Amino acid sequence: METCTHLDQIRDVKPGTPEGCEECLATGGRWVHLRECLTCGHIGCCDSSPARHASRHYAGVGHPIARSFEPGEEWAWCFADEVLFDPAPRPAS
Repeated sequence: METCTHLDQIRDVKPGTPEGCEECLATGGRWVHLRECLTCGHIGCCDSSPARHASRHYAGVGHPIARSFEPGEEWAWCFADEVLFDPAPRPAS
Protein backbone atom coordinates (compact mmCIF):
# COMPACT_ATOMS: atom_id res chain seq x y z
CA MET A 1 0.00 0.00 0.00
CA GLU A 2 1.34 3.42 -0.97
CA THR A 3 1.56 6.11 1.69
CA CYS A 4 1.99 9.86 1.70
CA THR A 5 5.47 10.88 2.81
CA HIS A 6 4.52 14.56 3.27
CA LEU A 7 2.24 14.40 6.30
CA ASP A 8 4.69 16.63 8.18
CA GLN A 9 3.62 19.51 5.90
CA ILE A 10 -0.01 19.45 7.08
CA ARG A 11 -0.86 22.55 9.12
CA ASP A 12 -3.93 23.72 11.01
CA VAL A 13 -5.19 25.99 8.22
CA LYS A 14 -8.14 28.28 7.65
CA PRO A 15 -9.55 28.48 4.11
CA GLY A 16 -8.26 31.50 2.21
CA THR A 17 -11.60 32.07 0.46
CA PRO A 18 -14.40 29.83 1.70
CA GLU A 19 -16.63 31.24 -1.07
CA GLY A 20 -14.77 29.42 -3.85
CA CYS A 21 -11.56 29.10 -5.86
CA GLU A 22 -9.35 32.11 -5.12
CA GLU A 23 -8.13 32.60 -8.69
CA CYS A 24 -11.51 31.90 -10.34
CA LEU A 25 -13.20 34.43 -8.06
CA ALA A 26 -10.57 37.02 -9.02
CA THR A 27 -10.85 36.38 -12.77
CA GLY A 28 -14.51 35.49 -13.16
CA GLY A 29 -13.70 31.86 -13.87
CA ARG A 30 -15.75 28.82 -12.90
CA TRP A 31 -15.02 25.62 -11.05
CA VAL A 32 -16.43 22.12 -10.67
CA HIS A 33 -15.13 21.12 -7.21
CA LEU A 34 -12.88 22.79 -4.66
CA ARG A 35 -9.69 21.68 -2.90
CA GLU A 36 -8.04 23.15 0.21
CA CYS A 37 -4.25 23.19 0.56
CA LEU A 38 -3.37 21.66 3.91
CA THR A 39 -0.16 23.68 4.16
CA CYS A 40 -1.53 27.22 3.66
CA GLY A 41 -5.32 27.07 3.28
CA HIS A 42 -5.40 28.12 -0.40
CA ILE A 43 -8.71 27.18 -2.02
CA GLY A 44 -8.31 26.07 -5.63
CA CYS A 45 -10.43 24.31 -8.21
CA CYS A 46 -10.02 20.62 -9.06
CA ASP A 47 -8.52 19.07 -12.19
CA SER A 48 -12.03 18.66 -13.67
CA SER A 49 -12.34 22.46 -13.62
CA PRO A 50 -11.12 24.47 -16.63
CA ALA A 51 -8.19 26.18 -14.85
CA ARG A 52 -7.08 23.40 -12.44
CA HIS A 53 -5.93 25.93 -9.82
CA ALA A 54 -5.32 23.38 -7.03
CA SER A 55 -2.78 21.53 -9.22
CA ARG A 56 -1.28 24.84 -10.32
CA HIS A 57 -0.90 25.84 -6.67
CA TYR A 58 1.10 22.65 -6.02
CA ALA A 59 3.21 23.21 -9.14
CA GLY A 60 3.86 26.84 -8.25
CA VAL A 61 4.55 26.72 -4.53
CA GLY A 62 5.16 23.01 -3.87
CA HIS A 63 2.55 22.44 -1.18
CA PRO A 64 1.89 18.73 -1.75
CA ILE A 65 -1.40 17.94 0.04
CA ALA A 66 -4.91 19.17 -0.65
CA ARG A 67 -8.17 17.92 0.81
CA SER A 68 -11.59 18.03 -0.73
CA PHE A 69 -13.37 21.25 0.22
CA GLU A 70 -16.74 19.77 -0.72
CA PRO A 71 -19.34 19.28 2.04
CA GLY A 72 -19.50 15.68 3.24
CA GLU A 73 -16.24 14.61 1.59
CA GLU A 74 -13.33 13.60 3.82
CA TRP A 75 -10.35 12.71 1.65
CA ALA A 76 -7.00 14.22 0.77
CA TRP A 77 -4.63 13.88 -2.19
CA CYS A 78 -0.86 14.08 -2.11
CA PHE A 79 0.22 15.53 -5.47
CA ALA A 80 3.87 14.55 -4.89
CA ASP A 81 3.25 10.90 -3.99
CA GLU A 82 0.02 10.57 -6.03
CA VAL A 83 -1.75 9.02 -3.04
CA LEU A 84 -5.36 9.38 -1.93
CA PHE A 85 -5.91 9.09 1.84
CA ASP A 86 -8.24 9.99 4.71
CA PRO A 87 -7.10 13.19 6.46
CA ALA A 88 -7.86 14.06 10.05
CA PRO A 89 -11.42 15.35 10.41
CA ARG A 90 -12.01 19.08 10.05
CA PRO A 91 -12.42 21.01 13.27
CA ALA A 92 -16.01 21.87 14.12
CA SER A 93 -16.98 25.39 13.12
